[in-house]
Amino acid sequence: MAKTFRDWDVNQSLMFPPSVRDFVPEGHLAHFVRGTVVENLDLSAILDAYTEERGFPPYDPAMMTALLLYAYCEGVYASRRIAKACEERVDFMAVTALQRPDFRTVSDFRKRHLEALKGLFVQVLQLCRSAGLVKLGHVALDGTKLRANASKHKAMSYGRMKQAEPKLADEVARWLREAEAVDRREDQAYGEARRGDELPEWVADKQRRLEKIREARAALEREAEAAARAKGRYPDDDEGSRPRRGRKLKTPPGTPKDKDQRNFTDPESRIMKTGDGFIQGYNAQAAVDADHQVIVAYGLTNNAADAQQFAPMLQAIKANTGRQARELSADAGYCSEDNLKELNRRHIRGYVATGRQKHGQSSATANGKTQTGMRVQAMQVRLKQGGFRSRYRLRKQIVEPVFGQIKQARGFRQSLLRGLDKVAGEWSLLCTAHNLLKLAATTR
Repeated sequence: MAKTFRDWDVNQSLMFPPSVRDFVPEGHLAHFVRGTVVENLDLSAILDAYTEERGFPPYDPAMMTALLLYAYCEGVYASRRIAKACEERVDFMAVTALQRPDFRTVSDFRKRHLEALKGLFVQVLQLCRSAGLVKLGHVALDGTKLRANASKHKAMSYGRMKQAEPKLADEVARWLREAEAVDRREDQAYGEARRGDELPEWVADKQRRLEKIREARAALEREAEAAARAKGRYPDDDEGSRPRRGRKLKTPPGTPKDKDQRNFTDPESRIMKTGDGFIQGYNAQAAVDADHQVIVAYGLTNNAADAQQFAPMLQAIKANTGRQARELSADAGYCSEDNLKELNRRHIRGYVATGRQKHGQSSATANGKTQTGMRVQAMQVRLKQGGFRSRYRLRKQIVEPVFGQIKQARGFRQSLLRGLDKVAGEWSLLCTAHNLLKLAATTR
């Protein structure tokens, strides 16, 4: 007797129209994200941008927001991959109700409403607080380097700019003279009515590169002048015009150093050192609650050092949650007298590493500098007294796994957007998606 198999007929029509709710099982993340966006999030900042009544109706902003958040939860970030998933993956179809926005629509929606999408982080964080996921008993703070959407090989130092600019200018001028001579010969040979006045592509490429170098050089000079004025060291300032004592400066105030670099692709990104070498990127910050690894504050900067982000992150915790954490841990990159003073001012019990202390040293070092201040010494005593039971031990097991989930598990290694503000908006979406996943794991 032959084995009987189930019917398989791809031409068979469905007797009843399918429901998108049946595409994935009940309790699936797609249902959770769609329901959260529709029922719990205030999208008025996005909806208010649609004031024109004419034209073809656009996609529902709530659907597009749910699509973006679900895609980030699933580790799908590129607009083309999101559009493809809307055509091929049933979980994405359950979010969009079989609608298929193309990649350009997804990309334009994200860029147009990036600032409004940042506001969703606080709303999702409030939902996490209501679900009891945020206690603020202990918060761990740390930073991670994100690759920019630019190659570090597309950067040039100020010293190389000074050398390359006159050489390129002479070369372009010589080519322009040659092109004009060729045009005159061709006019004589073919007549003036024939086309032949366009510059060759090899001239245009060199001309564009020269223009980029000049723009980058001018930008570096403006930044150096602004920094010198902020410190009162610019020559036309009262303080800067006084005779300076001590060793002669290698570069005059307001002049960029020869090693200062600027990237042609994403000028706001910076060269940063990581465990795997140097990258062109940004410094992303996250403050994570100890109870359920919920991100309570985020930040992003193009400054590689973490210390300057300490006070802004403490302020962001208070602004996002309405109150301050009782305890906070951070690594040695945040250690300074001013930062420890900020902890005391906000009545936060801190556990901040003061650096690695070698045998025979009376003080620890952080960021290459010896830490000898009064508050730093008191922090050393606190950490030493705690030993293996010190609350500082919580830092690695709270914040490091969050970066691992975002960068390794969900595969976000490089930003898709360019510019500090846009990459900051992208980082906010990642943090919002992370908190949504924590909320979904608890409430589903």
